[in-house]
Amino acid sequence: MTTTGERTYTVEGMTCEHCELSVREEVEELAGVESAHADRTTGRLIVRGAVGDAAVCAAVEAAGYRVVGTPDPRGREGTTGDSA
Repeated sequence: MTTTGERTYTVEGMTCEHCELSVREEVEELAGVESAHADRTTGRLIVRGAVGDAAVCAAVEAAGYRVVGTPDPRGREGTTGDSA
């Protein structure tokens, strides 16, 4: 499912600024992403835009990390279509 709005993901393995940067850059390359913010101290990734959870998880994995648990729909405006 593709969601429009803001989603929070828990990312396992981020330990430094380079980790945050790697995750953010991979996710920001996805079509539909308006912004992404990764925080190693909380292990959170906040993504704004219209993008599927599967695509975000794949981008995080491409950066060398893993999304754990279920994404939290913060400020979710609605859903459209299937996951990318």
